[in-house]
Amino acid sequence: MARTAPATDAVLRARLDAARERLLLLARDLHARPETAFAEHHAADAVAALLADAGLEVERGTAGLPTAFTATAGPADADLTVGLCLEYDALPGLGHACGHNLIAAAGAGAAIALTAVADALSLRVKALGTPAEEGGGGKILMLRAGAFDDVSFAMMVHPGPVDDFGGTSMASRGVEAEYRGRAAHAAIAPHDGRNAADACVVAQTALALLRQQLPDGVRMHGIVTHGGDRTNIIPARSVLRWQLRAGTLGELETLWPRVRACFEAGAVATGCELTLTEPSAAYADLRQDPWLGDTYARHVRALGRTPEAVASFGASTDMGNVSHALPAIHPTIGLACEARPHTLEFAEAALGENADRAVLDAALALARTAADLAADPDERRRVTAAHRARAYRSSPAGSPLG
Repeated sequence: MARTAPATDAVLRARLDAARERLLLLARDLHARPETAFAEHHAADAVAALLADAGLEVERGTAGLPTAFTATAGPADADLTVGLCLEYDALPGLGHACGHNLIAAAGAGAAIALTAVADALSLRVKALGTPAEEGGGGKILMLRAGAFDDVSFAMMVHPGPVDDFGGTSMASRGVEAEYRGRAAHAAIAPHDGRNAADACVVAQTALALLRQQLPDGVRMHGIVTHGGDRTNIIPARSVLRWQLRAGTLGELETLWPRVRACFEAGAVATGCELTLTEPSAAYADLRQDPWLGDTYARHVRALGRTPEAVASFGASTDMGNVSHALPAIHPTIGLACEARPHTLEFAEAALGENADRAVLDAALALARTAADLAADPDERRRVTAAHRARAYRSSPAGSPLG
């Protein structure tokens, strides 16, 4: 396995050191101003401005998404392009409880560091600002629009309690069920109404009973986003949002008819009309490239970390769809905390000394990994050959609504 040449490593470190304070300020700024899916206007502006100041050529509005962008540097005729995926959306009510402020800063740092060696390594560097990972599938939309067509391999890190690498994620589909009934006075004439809120109760009861018949590892979870307006009015409208997860999209496709029947049961029992929609594209399971993963792990070990190889980290990510199209990694950078993502405690952990260290360690490890691949003749041939042969196609798994 190739190791980063000392001269290359020195240049990477020097470039990263020069950007250190701005990267940490960026991570803190995004943390202080959390923005949710497709509304990350300040975040996209701040990250794009930092990359432009570092000499990368920025293009805004990638894939027709106002808060997406690309930033490129290095020789335009290079046969090898590294894509650094930068996430910066936050969670409603929880802020950066998944640490995407750190993902953006670390990815930007890696891109900036690599610009200093891009010419010497004949490596094109492309940072992709990818909105709406927490719901909306920004990477999927960018992938379909061709933003990854010129990318040979893609990388990012995600913060977590501890360091790990190599794990897969769960495939995921979201569904929204809207019930339409008929309003009536709840005391004078309840018999004139058709209760859409009751349809939610029936559907969720059926889904809860279905859980005991599901294969191990399948997850279903959801919320009621609208259940009525007043207690003295029979609700004429209700809305459920549920998420289904399994090992692969194929497993979800097999599961869907039974899940759909649970939603239909609510409509049948209450006499309401049911409309099912899919709020965003399905997330595929993550397939991490072994060579890239092992190389990244070696570099974070050299920085004093102890990453563990894992089989699965359980959550879902739209990076999974990217990994089905091209070699990719999505390791976890540890914050040395007990808190788990999607909690207020983890949002607190995404700020402070351990968070700062995670940004800088991840940026350097990613940059070293890309430099190693560019300098390794066998791996470079493997990745560039796969890139030339690649033809991205949408997942064969159809909509769960079909």
